[in-house]
Amino acid sequence: MQTIQLVGAILFGLALLHTFAAKSFEVLSHRHPRHAGLFHLLGEVEVVFGFWAFILIIAMALLGGSDAAISYAESRQYTEPLFVFTVMVVAASRPVLDIVQRMLMVLARLLPMRTELALVWFGLALVPLTGSLITEPAAMTLAALMLAPLIFREGMPEWLKYGALGVLFVNVSIGGTLTAYAAPPVLMVATTWQWDSAFMATHFGWKAAIAVVINATVVSFILRPHLRAPAAAPAGVDAAPAVPLMVTAIHLVFLAAVVVLGHHPVLFLGIFMLFLGFTQAYQRYQNPLIVKEGLLVGFFLAGLVVLGGMQQWWLQPIVESLPPVALFFSALGLTAITDNAALTYLGSLIEGISAQSQYMLVAGAVAGGGLTVIANAPNPAGVSLLRRGFQDESIGAIGLLAGALAPTAVAALAFLL
Repeated sequence: MQTIQLVGAILFGLALLHTFAAKSFEVLSHRHPRHAGLFHLLGEVEVVFGFWAFILIIAMALLGGSDAAISYAESRQYTEPLFVFTVMVVAASRPVLDIVQRMLMVLARLLPMRTELALVWFGLALVPLTGSLITEPAAMTLAALMLAPLIFREGMPEWLKYGALGVLFVNVSIGGTLTAYAAPPVLMVATTWQWDSAFMATHFGWKAAIAVVINATVVSFILRPHLRAPAAAPAGVDAAPAVPLMVTAIHLVFLAAVVVLGHHPVLFLGIFMLFLGFTQAYQRYQNPLIVKEGLLVGFFLAGLVVLGGMQQWWLQPIVESLPPVALFFSALGLTAITDNAALTYLGSLIEGISAQSQYMLVAGAVAGGGLTVIANAPNPAGVSLLRRGFQDESIGAIGLLAGALAPTAVAALAFLL
């Protein structure tokens, strides 16, 4: 084992501890106004892995020279952070969000229940399942923005917010398994193991759909007494102009193009530049784009790519040595401290891995994708968009873990059927 590998593992562990302590830094920022800026920066979950990734690169430069450090940083694959940033901004644009909300409102009014309850159920069940078509980061963005005024607001008990957040994260993680291109951990193995969308739907998709419906139904029932209709716009405030159908259609084309070109950063970033120009040309139909939130999430994921690349030396032997059932539960647990896509990628490198072990590895990785912020690539996007609805405007790692335990158990049982 090389010294730099040990340093990388230690820094990765410190980054994990920092993630769990992020809420404490936010509390300190309120108690010590003089240093509030520093504590607030350290309390930003999205900053954590990027911050420690820079420390890793500095350590590599000191131990092995600047050329080695730069070569390592440039050898990493940053397509996923760039894609998540791009699809977040496009999916959260007003025309896209407006058409999704309108469609769900029509469906909600057809159901024999309160409209706000139906919208919550759709946001926790139907939207995560659409992640199999529009990708998980886009589904997370739409669901978070739709659920924020309904659940993640003042007056909602904090424990219920964490329960709903856990369900959202777990359902998004497993809801993308109906196809072979939407869930990052599936993408890592689909080509190598020759898994197409038909295979995913028959082996994973129907089980994931059952778990998603159960999780969403249970938490919606628990939330029911605390739900209220979204507040109407105050009297005298000018309503935003209605979005023309053509503008909405063009936004949907932009979103579809980004999704289809998701493996080609040069192309989808070019599409994104055109999108930015179009939003400027028709600014009256836009809300402020979530560029800052998207950049923070991209920074988080890029840091995870840099730090995670140094963990193969201890992770891969664990994955290689386990029988199928033990591999399922190990993947379920390891996903909480590593990105699930990184875990399945390591599995794809194992020569001669059995079909049963392939299934168990991916099933465990996606089932555990809601346990922590780093467990699944779309989770930082959800944290960035929803944290203002929590106490101290920060989401605690322990609270998220507790909220995700029950829906994770449901997902695990469904995949073990």
